[in-house]
Amino acid sequence: MSDRGRNLPAVAEAAREMFHQETLDALFDDARARSLFATTFVVVDLETTGGAPDGGGITEIGAVKIRGGEELGEFATLVNPGERIPPYITVLTGITEAMVLPAPRIDSVLPAFLEFARDAVLVAHNAPYDTGFLKAACAAHGYPWPKPLVLDTAALARRVLTRDEVPNNKLATLARWLGGNARQPCHRALDDARATVDVLHALIGRLSGHRVHTLGDALEFVKAVSPTQRRKKHLAENLPNTPGVYVFRDGKDRPLYVGTSSAIATRVRSYFTASEKRARINTEMLAAAERVEAIECAHSLEAEVRELRLIAAHKPPYNRRSKFPERVVWLKLTAEAYPRLSVVRTLTGDGGSYLGPFASRRHAELAAAGVHEALPLRQCTLRLSTRRTTVACALAELGRCPAPCEHRISPEEYTASAAEPFREATTGNPSEVVRRLLDRMRSLSEGRRYEDAAAVRGRLVAFLKASVRMQRLASLTALSQVVAARPGAAGGWELAVIRHGRLAAAGASPPRVHPRPALDALLATAETVRPGPGPVPCASPEETERVLAWLERPETRLVEVDGGWASPVDGAGRWRELLATAEAAMGGITHLGL
Repeated sequence: MSDRGRNLPAVAEAAREMFHQETLDALFDDARARSLFATTFVVVDLETTGGAPDGGGITEIGAVKIRGGEELGEFATLVNPGERIPPYITVLTGITEAMVLPAPRIDSVLPAFLEFARDAVLVAHNAPYDTGFLKAACAAHGYPWPKPLVLDTAALARRVLTRDEVPNNKLATLARWLGGNARQPCHRALDDARATVDVLHALIGRLSGHRVHTLGDALEFVKAVSPTQRRKKHLAENLPNTPGVYVFRDGKDRPLYVGTSSAIATRVRSYFTASEKRARINTEMLAAAERVEAIECAHSLEAEVRELRLIAAHKPPYNRRSKFPERVVWLKLTAEAYPRLSVVRTLTGDGGSYLGPFASRRHAELAAAGVHEALPLRQCTLRLSTRRTTVACALAELGRCPAPCEHRISPEEYTASAAEPFREATTGNPSEVVRRLLDRMRSLSEGRRYEDAAAVRGRLVAFLKASVRMQRLASLTALSQVVAARPGAAGGWELAVIRHGRLAAAGASPPRVHPRPALDALLATAETVRPGPGPVPCASPEETERVLAWLERPETRLVEVDGGWASPVDGAGRWRELLATAEAAMGGITHLGL
């Protein structure tokens, strides 16, 4: 049997799980939109042996099912916890070991309780405590936790009531605050659940003053959603729940923030919930936003690329990354008789050799220092002539420069000893540069010059990381066309046409339909892309890297490749293990953005 055949059960199971999750999401969305009056609640309370959920047992479960102010049923049972009940728990609850000895174990009780609470919203006072014990019991006895929506009356009381009204939010305090015929808790599960019902009804009565009318409103209100989020949450309405890009725009239609998601509607709704923790987004951006534009995409790769291009084009004020792809710099070996390294922003076809791209000049200079440590390239900025000489600098006197300014070395010798090794290190085998830097590090360490050795290690990492990156990019950008396909989550195929590292077209074929017609249509309408002078002239480095990541996924299939897609067999990729070790030794330099 083929590997694909062996994987069919796993794929089928993944599909069933995805369908189940999508069904749950749809049910949850429907429940959140339901009014509080029409919502079915199961108010639950547990008595336990104390301690944490994984270290204590349940001794009693009490629950009341309600909807629209009417009690629909009750569930109550003692539970044999299978362990001793501490004396202080018996004093507190009145539940003795003799009472629970003939009671059923929790594995017998759970199915009946889960059925009683099915399709309802769980309510509890200090809900994490009760749900924690129920989750632990389900996990211990092999029952799947149904992941219900949960409303905590303690958290709701903290949002609704002030300290002038109640000194604290304990259940007994809230029950006394209600007065009248309100039922009082007594540390028995069913009685406490009944008292919680009265508290819940009273708190719901106060929610209308806060413009909270649906279950979703109540759940977000409990999470302390800001007034701006509540006022602007209508912006998330009527958006497609498909892969794509979303753009928050202000009153003048200017882009404020650009993002991407595999489900636009779900992602945009999260901006109006307590899960949004970014202060500038939560206050400034949402306050200025007047609408959200959704741009549907064929698949996740197209969405990622569109996001990058929109951010680069509009530079939205609330996006922090990918705003200035034009600010990358390159380390250039100039095209002259005695070449030198120069930090430049643009690639030209003047015969120079390049290493990069780098996030900033500082990063490029760090790599240049490593090259100068390994190769006898001149470091002056003069344009040297083969006819006239100039006075040599101190580096020549120290033996760190072959002094081409005084013609101590011919252009041919200089090229062979310095320029060619750099070109080979950046486009092919960097071993000569790497080994010289390693030897320098070893020499410094043996001389106990550990700080100097660490500085050389940083230069080695900067150079090698840039070489690995550039060779990976160049291997793709050299190809005039790559056509690839990836199985879609709902069936069919995700299709992409890449030309010189740039996404030229993206589309999808429907399930149970041969993808060739859709692919032919993409090829006919794909963007024309001309090659440029460097590894990533046709797209931003980040875009080409996103394309590479998509192509390198194990499920992606290469349909057509014009030319050979390969990296040098002895290229920089051979040194990835060394690179990882060096980065780990210096605590990682991912902050350099190389």
